[in-house]
Formats: sequence, C-alpha cells, structure tokens
Amino acid sequence: DIANPTMAHLNNRDEDMQRMLIAQCHVGTRNVDSKMRDYVFKRRSDGVHILNLGVTYEKLMVAARIIAAVENPADVVAISARPYGQRAVLKFAHYTGAQSIAGRFTPGTFTNQITKQFREPRVLIVTDP
Repeated sequence: DIANPTMAHLNNRDEDMQRMLIAQCHVGTRNVDSKMRDYVFKRRSDGVHILNLGVTYEKLMVAARIIAAVENPADVVAISARPYGQRAVLKFAHYTGAQSIAGRFTPGTFTNQITKQFREPRVLIVTDP
C-alpha cells in the first residue's frame, strides 16, 4: 500500500501504475517481435525496450474481468512449468481458490479423460516469462 500522503489523491489506476513502475513491469527485453510493437513505448540507448504501461494495464483489466466472470474459482487453472512463474501461479491459486499446476506438465491433463489428473477448466492461464 502506498503510504505517501501526497499520493492520496490518486485513483486506483494511478496507484496501480505507480506499483507497476516500482516493480519495473515496464522494462522489456532487447528482442521484440513484430506483434509486440503495439505494446512498446520506446527503446533505450542500451537496446532494451520500454513497454507502454497504459496498454499493459488495459490488457490486465480485460484479463481480470474474464477471470472474475467465472462463477466457480475452481474452474480456473493457472499453469507454469518455468521456475520464474511457479511462485506466481501458486500464490494466485492460493488467494483465488483456483487450481494450479507448477512444475512439469503431464501431457493429456486437459484432453485425456482416462488419466486420474484429468481437468476440464473453463479458463486456462499460462505463464511464459
């Protein structure tokens, strides 16, 4: 929570943007695909691309609305096989009541009804940091 009294006038969007800046969500990578051009604000002198936080915030809000529209949180599955996303997936599942798959993904989990770990989610969240 932002405890600075001079920032008390900011609305939720501005507070969220400040938090995203503090967490350095705007710092991208040196490689940018042509499909990512809409999300890039500019390129620094060292070659690292800076992301447009306004567009990022809007996309996050769309995703949040989709997830919130699911009546049963257990119908949401968050998955991350990579070490960087596993902690986030586990925390998301813990706080929202969703299911999580952190670590190695077993093929057929969503398609093979014979397997004992078969799941049929309404929303699937996949991380790829």
